[in-house]
Amino acid sequence: MFFRRIRVLFFGIKRYSGSPESICRQIIESCYDHEKRYFRVSAGHFCEFYCRDFGWCAESLVKLGYKKQVISTLAYALSIFEKHGRIEQIISPGGKAFTFPQVYSPDALAFIVRSLKVAGDKSLVERYRFFLEKESLRYFDAVIDKNTGLVRKDCHFSSMKDYSVRSSSCYDNVMTAMLREDLAFLGLANPFKKYDYASLLKKHFWTGSYFLDDLSGGKDVCGGANTLPFWSGIIHDPVMRKSALASVMKEDLNKPFPLKYASSREKAHKMIRLEVFAGDYERDAVWAHIGMMFIAVAAKTDKKIAVGYLNAYRKLVLEHKNFLEVFDRRGKPFKTALYYSDESMLWAANYLLLEKELA
Repeated sequence: MFFRRIRVLFFGIKRYSGSPESICRQIIESCYDHEKRYFRVSAGHFCEFYCRDFGWCAESLVKLGYKKQVISTLAYALSIFEKHGRIEQIISPGGKAFTFPQVYSPDALAFIVRSLKVAGDKSLVERYRFFLEKESLRYFDAVIDKNTGLVRKDCHFSSMKDYSVRSSSCYDNVMTAMLREDLAFLGLANPFKKYDYASLLKKHFWTGSYFLDDLSGGKDVCGGANTLPFWSGIIHDPVMRKSALASVMKEDLNKPFPLKYASSREKAHKMIRLEVFAGDYERDAVWAHIGMMFIAVAAKTDKKIAVGYLNAYRKLVLEHKNFLEVFDRRGKPFKTALYYSDESMLWAANYLLLEKELA
């Protein structure tokens, strides 16, 4: 992180030329390693492969014409994971598989399987059938409370909020629900099939107006918990969606533009020790990746509002000539003494698809 801060201090961020659409296309191309044939999270600081970040973008990439590259990325990642003996969250530029923090990451498998689904390459699924089914059983044994079907409360798992320690988070349960649905779609052995996760999410997380972030007893409204259940396709109820969006807006998590994880440092979960070096990086900073998800969900309720949010990002892309990772609560690129927002994010694919769909 510190080297990123120094680099930006002396050289600034890369500035692409052209329209927002052209800038985003250039970013997508720059994120693709043509030698090893896979997509990296960014062409900036996070130049690794991340299962979750790739999974967030896989469907958009396919719809934008990058299906061949999505399939080659999956082939590359699965070959490394199979040799490694298990699926991890990250693959380094040198080809080493690992997870940060060093605990099990449920969304790694969930997004690999989701990406296989949207890629539509049956031969790749068959090639790795045994490995994927083995990993599904490992997930089931490590993550699931067999009495309830929910994610265990007594374990810390790596997730979208790397630095956060939560108790059976809504996010991890949504990932489990997504995995259950996608394993069934692909015809893979499904240890989760007896559980109805849509019903479990409504029963244990839905308050009547929004989804809880986890089962620790806290009542705060958090951005991810009220976006992912809908974005993932697990919850379809339009009344619930409208209520959850209203709850997020009431807490100003959508300001200055979408989306914050939480509204303040006080309204946050316990964080791992390394978070001290990142400041408010995963508390009330504004994240572009979940911002794109939130806009996609909001568009199903109020297209006009969604277009307004997207226009805010359009202005940011034009201002910075880049698609940045994270912003502070004032809408400026996030920075601390030790870090500066990453740039050239693969997430630009989600922005680009939204521009096409909401035009």
